[in-house]
Formats: sequence, C-alpha cells, structure tokens
Amino acid sequence: MDIQQIRCFLAVAEELHFGRAAQAMDMLPASLGRQIRLLEDRFETRLFLRTTRNVALTEAGTAILDDARGLVAHADRFEQRIRAVRRSETAVLKVGAIDSAANGLMPQLLQLLRARRPEIEVQLVEQKTMHLLPRILSGSLDIAFCRPPDIRDPKIHFQTLFFETAVVALPETHPLADRSDLTVEDLADAPLIVPDRRSRPHSHDLTIKLFTDAGLTARIAQIAEEKHTIVNLVATGTGLAIVPRWASRIAVPGVRFVPLVLPEGTTRGKLILAAAWARGTRDDHRDALLAVLDENLQMIEASA
Repeated sequence: MDIQQIRCFLAVAEELHFGRAAQAMDMLPASLGRQIRLLEDRFETRLFLRTTRNVALTEAGTAILDDARGLVAHADRFEQRIRAVRRSETAVLKVGAIDSAANGLMPQLLQLLRARRPEIEVQLVEQKTMHLLPRILSGSLDIAFCRPPDIRDPKIHFQTLFFETAVVALPETHPLADRSDLTVEDLADAPLIVPDRRSRPHSHDLTIKLFTDAGLTARIAQIAEEKHTIVNLVATGTGLAIVPRWASRIAVPGVRFVPLVLPEGTTRGKLILAAAWARGTRDDHRDALLAVLDENLQMIEASA
C-alpha cells in the first residue's frame, strides 16, 4: 500500500476540499485527485462523494479514517526510528548530489566546510534526483542537492539555491563555434543531443522548453544518458547540446562551450538547484553545512 496515497486521503478528509488539500500537500489538484482515484481503485470503493460544490466522506471513507491516521503515524515513527538508529551508529554527514551539484557546487562547499568545521566528515553520494529523494525519506541521506520534482513530497523540504545557466556544446569546427554567445534561434536547424526524459526530466525539458518558448521545434538527433557521453557525442559531430554551465569543465578535445543568451526574465529555460532534507528533522552537522552555504552562496553561484 502506498503511504503517500493514504496521506492524500487524510488531507482531503481533513479539508473536505481538493484545492486546499492539494495546497497542504504541496501538490497540483489534478495530481492529488489521481492519487485518490488510485486508492479508490485499490479498495474498489468510493471514499468521497464529490459534487461541484461539496466534498464529503462516504461510509467507507469514514470507516477507514482512524485506521488511516494510525498508519501514517506508524510510518512517521518508523522513519524517525530509522534515522535515530543510523545517527547512533555514525556521525558522518551523508550528502546526496546530482551530477551538476557534485561537479559545480560540492567541491567549493566542502572546502569551505572543512575550513569552518574540520571535525565534520562528509560522505558524498552522486545519483539522480529520482534516486536521492527516497533516500532522504528513509534516512540514509541527511541532505541532497537536486532538482525539485514537479510533484513534491510534503515530508521533504526544498530550499531553492539558484538557477543554473546554460551553455551550448558544439564542435570546434562548427560555423557557430567562434561566436561569443548564441540564442535559441541560432540553433533552429541544428541536430541536438538531449538526455533521456525518463531519468533526467529537468535536463531534457531544458532544451525542449527553450525551443517551444521560441516558437521552434527541437530537432533531436540523439538521446544519451550522462553529460560526459553527451559532450563526447558532440565531439564526434553527432549534434549540438544545451547543457548546464558546469559541463564546460569536461575536457573533451574538439568541443567548445558557448554561452546561451535567453530573453530577459526567462526562468523556464533554467535549471533549479535546490537543497532537500526531511521536514521536521534536526541535524547540527546539516545545519552547519547549510550555514556555510548560505554565507557563500553568491560566490559559489558565480563560479558553479
């Protein structure tokens, strides 16, 4: 049974309003409604009576309400217990990071943390956002630097750090390689290399949204998984790629990285980097890391 669906059921049962319940869960109303439908399908019974004006519990919904509260309370205690046990076993601060943060943010941040708090030992885990967030909930990570998902688990707190800027990776022999900067319109007819959306939705959507906002259609020539692979494919002439600025540190012969100029005020074509941790938890080492980050965020952002 999906405990998140039970949480959604409780939110609607307490608010008796899908909009307010979705807001409390930090979800879109449509996503919340889908979770309720999945739960009703599993139970093969209606839990709510819905009209255009009112939401009410059915007899079945009322019957399971106390049990649902008990399940959620038990799940919360279980997660807290796991965190407490892990904390008693080690004082290591376990930090998760997507590739962008691992390459652009973490080297500077860890150096600053060691200078301020040399007694804190950090274990760094590099994975995709989709793998990091469950580890936050299980307690096997204390904090993660990742892309916030479209549907956010209310048990995870997300703190936006900054928007990463994009650059264009292209072969040195390409006609656009000598430009000081490029626009999306300059890439209108270029074959593109993009990440697989199933594992890297934010990086994939970065390219697609930029072209859509410019009234263009991205001409996808190749899909690849990792940034290193994408840059190497650029070197072979497979296509161009729009990548986060940190990717320009990947030393591949024959590849140039040119800044991408976006229309003023554009945020849809930028990648959010956020810090995420379990809501309601306390951790002195994590707080020390966040304090160092907060004090040096502008400097780190400028060079990330």
